[in-house]
Amino acid sequence: MAFLRGFFARRARSGAANGDGGIGARRHGAVLLAFLVSLALLSPGLARAQIGSDRYSAMVIDAGSGTVLLAANPDAPRYPASLTKMMTLYLTFEALRDRRIALQDRVPISAHAASQEPSKLDLQPGTRLTVEQAILALITKSANDAASALGEALGGSEERFAQMMTLRARALGMSHTVFRNASGLPDPGQVTTARDLAILARHLIQDYPDQYRYFSVPGFVFHGRMIPNHDHMLTTYQGADGLKTGYTEAAGHNLVTSAVRGNVRLIGVVLGAGSNPERDQHMAAILDQGFASVGVPGSGIVLAHAGTGKWGGLIGTAHAASLPASLRNHPHRGAPATRLVATHWHKKSARLVHEAAAHLAPHHKPTAHASRASAHAVSHASVPKPPLPVPPSLS
Repeated sequence: MAFLRGFFARRARSGAANGDGGIGARRHGAVLLAFLVSLALLSPGLARAQIGSDRYSAMVIDAGSGTVLLAANPDAPRYPASLTKMMTLYLTFEALRDRRIALQDRVPISAHAASQEPSKLDLQPGTRLTVEQAILALITKSANDAASALGEALGGSEERFAQMMTLRARALGMSHTVFRNASGLPDPGQVTTARDLAILARHLIQDYPDQYRYFSVPGFVFHGRMIPNHDHMLTTYQGADGLKTGYTEAAGHNLVTSAVRGNVRLIGVVLGAGSNPERDQHMAAILDQGFASVGVPGSGIVLAHAGTGKWGGLIGTAHAASLPASLRNHPHRGAPATRLVATHWHKKSARLVHEAAAHLAPHHKPTAHASRASAHAVSHASVPKPPLPVPPSLS
């Protein structure tokens, strides 16, 4: 409770300094307090452990207006883990739009790409996969080898592609994000915030609505193997249609989810949860609270998964781990060298569709391509793209 008292005191002081007499702080504070109280009534251990974790951040925004509905530590530096791939995909969709690549273009697999730590497709050096297969591999399996290969194809090298990613982040208004690779594998300099990830998710949805539909595929077939989607929210939360999961030991269990109820689309961000079930259940709780705050009632938890069992209900105890001391002290130094670990899909919950994305963008058949030289790619990325108008609540 000391944390909450300090939080509300800081918000009140901030509101007074901004000349609103603390009205805005009290309004946001009341919303967050109502959420915390309701969550604590359902699961006191979850509320205390999550909010008290020093690597926890969360945010819910209205995707249409950008209005922030709930926020906890929204601007604190955090490791993105595989949420990094959202920007890799954003630049891939941008290249598709500009006809620098096509969905059936074949992406070469270098020794560097093949050497990436799991989760991966186990691609071999000298082989190739299509751009569309790479997109699906990033979204479903969170494949680090495919992400690295895309980065090399679009940027000439993964390092140059990471520079492109950071430039695009700045152009979109993500002022506290730095990228060092295309996958999200641990790097002490690769940091972001819950607010920046909400901005990125909003741009993915609004800038590339056709390609955004890839995020909802339950899986795809690659070389005869069924590759299921890691994102359990697609089957456990009504109205959820993407976006991305992520995990490293340093980052914790991260998730960005968009869900539609009625005519309202919300985007939720949860960073630093202690487990996949905790992360998913917490996301469901804050999305429900966000919908309630804009007058859309009801729970989005799918009834088939709402009882007891592996994915049932809000758990009684959370285990959100501590933020590494290096990230508490400085956002760009000293993260431990950990590896990205895949989550496991419960096969009975998966409804895999053979080559599920083949129908998603049938009209997108580029016939001409601009130069694919890496110099062209970097120069193209260095020209800032006009961002979406960002409401004051997200700036």
